[in-house]
Amino acid sequence: MQFCNMEKLNFPDYLFSLKSKENKPYIFDVIRKKWLVLTPEEWVRQHCVHLLINDKNHPASLIQVEKTIEVNQTKKRYDLIAYNKNKEVEILVECKSPAVTITQKTFDQIAQYNFTLKSKYLMITNGIKHYYCQMDFDKKSYTFLKELPQ
Repeated sequence: MQFCNMEKLNFPDYLFSLKSKENKPYIFDVIRKKWLVLTPEEWVRQHCVHLLINDKNHPASLIQVEKTIEVNQTKKRYDLIAYNKNKEVEILVECKSPAVTITQKTFDQIAQYNFTLKSKYLMITNGIKHYYCQMDFDKKSYTFLKELPQ
């Protein structure tokens, strides 16, 4: 569904709650349970939320969106985390606007966050291109995947 010139992304089609208020587009975030201004990055983030819930069968109760963490004594905000049933970080997602090219700097950003969070899987996306990695902390390496596991 396209709304207010939001770009069609490389995700399945999802049903979003959208509205316009004071000539600004809004989207309802099912995790934070509130209306948010619909920016290109938020469009990507909400697609990721729906991907995890609808396609990967991840419980919404185990997903957090835009929370603050401390990395090297600096406050940072991650886009999305999915926890496993043991409340360990399972998936860390970094979202960019479709206009932003994913570069080494993007990978460095999520890697820096993951030093603190210790996520088993990483996803980096601008809505058009998606990259998935599985971490191996013992070998201090990662493997690229075709998609996130269920």
